[in-house]
Amino acid sequence: MPIKTGDQAPDFTLPKQDGTPVHLKELLQKAAVVLYFYPKDDTPGCTKEACSFRDSYEAFKDAGAEVVGISSQSAASHEAFAAKHRLPFTLLSDTGGKVRSQYGVPSTLGLLPGRVTYVIDRGGVVRHVFNSQLNATRHVTEALGVIKQLRGAGAA
Repeated sequence: MPIKTGDQAPDFTLPKQDGTPVHLKELLQKAAVVLYFYPKDDTPGCTKEACSFRDSYEAFKDAGAEVVGISSQSAASHEAFAAKHRLPFTLLSDTGGKVRSQYGVPSTLGLLPGRVTYVIDRGGVVRHVFNSQLNATRHVTEALGVIKQLRGAGAA
């Protein structure tokens, strides 16, 4: 069953691009989290999405949120992708797709891993879900709008 708005976000621990473990619960103690699942490092749509998050990263930080990307590539692949495109946020390696499965992220045409973004408040509640394989940069505008609303309501 896919995670939807109002659900508690499943907690997880995954390695980030330098190999150190990241726990969702610990991130939420510091900030709201924009968790985005993407298909693959260094593909055109994923690069466009990541660079769009990069270009808006300060706005997310100013609004009280941390950006985290997840795909199934290795930590080494994420490290190279982040370095190549100067990505200032965390990329997590979900080899085997366990967390993708926990969140119920659908695949496109049964083949391509889906592109879904979740906005999670500091209490661990999913406040917004956006699913679009083709409109990669809209994930950023959708998430930033929700984060700003949460900030205004004191929930970010």
